[in-house]
Amino acid sequence: MLVCVICGKKPFNGSAVTHRGMLKKQGGVGRRTVRVNRRRFLPNLQRATILLNGVTRRARICTSCLKSGRVIKAPRRPKAASSPAVTP
Repeated sequence: MLVCVICGKKPFNGSAVTHRGMLKKQGGVGRRTVRVNRRRFLPNLQRATILLNGVTRRARICTSCLKSGRVIKAPRRPKAASSPAVTP
């Protein structure tokens, strides 16, 4: 689902309004609405590894929650010590 786990932000419906004509302040007769198309506005969701109630999990988080610090990102796992390559 396209829903932020932290704030619950989800898609909403709106309109894409198309105009034509020159603005009155630029010497025209004004902008006129040509058509109104229905559209969906989608939240900017990112997959992130977060700490949620003490459990590390991957979740979809909106960028406003990431930027505002409402979410704690999980610490990165330490890299395993690689064994030295043996050449014959």
